[in-house]
Amino acid sequence: MSDVSLLGTGLLGAPIARRLAATGLSVTVWNRTAAKAEALGGEGLAVAPTAASAFQASPVAILMLADAPAIRAVLAAPGVCDALAGKSVVQMGTIGPDESRAFAAEVAAAGGEWVEAPVLGSIPQADSGTLQVMVGGTEEQLARLEPLFSRLGHDVRLVGGVGRAAALKLALNQLIGSLTTAFATSLAFVRASGVPTELFLEVLRPSALYAPTFDKKLGRMLEAEYGNPTFPLRLLGKDLRLFERAAREAGLEPIVVDAVLRTVEAAEARGHAEDDYAALAEGIAELPPVLPRG
Repeated sequence: MSDVSLLGTGLLGAPIARRLAATGLSVTVWNRTAAKAEALGGEGLAVAPTAASAFQASPVAILMLADAPAIRAVLAAPGVCDALAGKSVVQMGTIGPDESRAFAAEVAAAGGEWVEAPVLGSIPQADSGTLQVMVGGTEEQLARLEPLFSRLGHDVRLVGGVGRAAALKLALNQLIGSLTTAFATSLAFVRASGVPTELFLEVLRPSALYAPTFDKKLGRMLEAEYGNPTFPLRLLGKDLRLFERAAREAGLEPIVVDAVLRTVEAAEARGHAEDDYAALAEGIAELPPVLPRG
């Protein structure tokens, strides 16, 4: 039996699996597109042939899946329900709080436990074990699973019950979209106005307005180079829509998010859905006149 299984070996799932293996754990992986998991098999990780066998292989199964429909498909796969009894299912992707609570009830009914542990960070942080881990569950679950989480990052904290960590992750990902769109807009404006880009940054960097993410995305925006994404624009759009829905359910009117989503959609229409989210810059000049979003 493995120490841990990981289902979903995509952009972030694969480096997380490698990191866990590098810290000495035996890891079993599974992916719907088998070739992605087989690549890890060539690095010495065990590869499960089915989702059910991945759950059966370890006492803890990490889900690094794209969205709630992907999780739903995995939980509904043949043999998975029977394999959940006595297992800890750790959800590390980004889904809505209501979706997380519904999955928690379903896993509990099958005799397992559901723990939220979405992470903040990307591939470099996964590689170095410096992800921030936000736990939605009980203090007992955190104490039991912290030796696993601490292999991925030193900042591991309990947010509250199931749904709270999912909400916090959406709040943070909303900032990813809003900050990047705001920076791309100012950058486009100063360039169109003839203000040197470096002068703009020289004034911005020492000010209270500066965020390190600006410099991380600056080169991509200046060179219009969005390949090899750390976080695809398509997934950012998914997270912003989840935030928009959850915010309205909380009684808020997410006006800023609505504008950012229009920018996402404009950039996607130009073919950047699978590119790095720095491609938000490509949506700035392409926005149509303001219309109600359906």
